[in-house]
Formats: sequence, structure tokens, C-alpha cells
Amino acid sequence: MQLQNTFIHHVFFWLKENNESNRKELIEGLQKLSAAKTIKEFHIGVPANTNRDVIENTYSVSWTLFFDNDKDQESYQVDLIHLDFVKECSHLWKKVTVFDTVNA
Repeated sequence: MQLQNTFIHHVFFWLKENNESNRKELIEGLQKLSAAKTIKEFHIGVPANTNRDVIENTYSVSWTLFFDNDKDQESYQVDLIHLDFVKECSHLWKKVTVFDTVNA
């Protein structure tokens, strides 16, 4: 069953130093960030132990957010909780890639 009227914001983080301590710090930051009021649901993940040519598994941590609409996602971008997260955790990552999707 496809979710209706959903804006999905999927973020992949590559840590400067991909070790347990830095992953833990980033995950704790994401858990705090999940308090942003426009987030409907979220998922924090790490690469699964799968190996096929089509799988991208070089990232360290992923952050998937579900919003009711694009306006809620735009609100999230300027939410003080989100801005604080960037200030507190951006020293950890070397690369971030975002995929935003809406219903087809």
C-alpha cells in the first residue's frame, strides 16, 4: 500500500572518520532532531549487510523522514532544532547526499 500525500526526505551521511564513536554521536544528534514538530515519522539506519552491484553501501548513517507535504519539509529546514543539529554535528561528516521524493 502506497502512502498518500507524503513527502519523503532521505539523507545519507558519510562520516569523516567512520567509527563507532562518531556514528553514535551522529545517531544521538538525529534522535534529538526527530523532535522537530513537522516530522510525521522517521527512520535512522546504517548500511544493511547486502552485497549486489546496484547497492550503495559506502555511507555511514541514513536518515529518512516522512512529512505530510513539501511545506512541512520546508518548515523543518529552518526549524531551530534542525539548525542546532547542523551546528552541533556537521563536524562529523565529509559528505551528505539528499533524495527528496513525492508521490507518483
